[in-house]
Amino acid sequence: MLIGVDPRLTPELLHALAAMGHGDQLTIVDANYPAHAAGLATPWGRCVDFGGTSTDALDAILSLVPIDPFDPARPPVQAMQQVDRPDTLAPAVEDAVPLIRARGHEIAMTERFAFYEAAARSFVIIRTREFRVYGNFIVRKGVITP
Repeated sequence: MLIGVDPRLTPELLHALAAMGHGDQLTIVDANYPAHAAGLATPWGRCVDFGGTSTDALDAILSLVPIDPFDPARPPVQAMQQVDRPDTLAPAVEDAVPLIRARGHEIAMTERFAFYEAAARSFVIIRTREFRVYGNFIVRKGVITP
């Protein structure tokens, strides 16, 4: 245990977050996502497990990692759009909206296959125990200032 560090963050996840640089992105995925295969293709080289929901992971990670707003061509936070209901937020996304808004950002909804392509460019894939479908997020790490 560390003072001031969310105890839900495992040593491996802390290591991955610390290894990331400004502009690197992390992907938080639900239990249905092909996380193992996707994780093998990342610079981290494997997926990292998180013992809670996707929104738990967002909350814990964002306690240490700022969101990068500096690239207007790419949204700083993305979630996967529902295939059958693209105009409706999935419950996991609804739960995440206040977490992201509290940090001054919005969640951009991304079509499923475009999300997979964007996630493939992530530094690390974080597999959660989220059993609600469409509990998938991409966050771009910002600058940590003194």
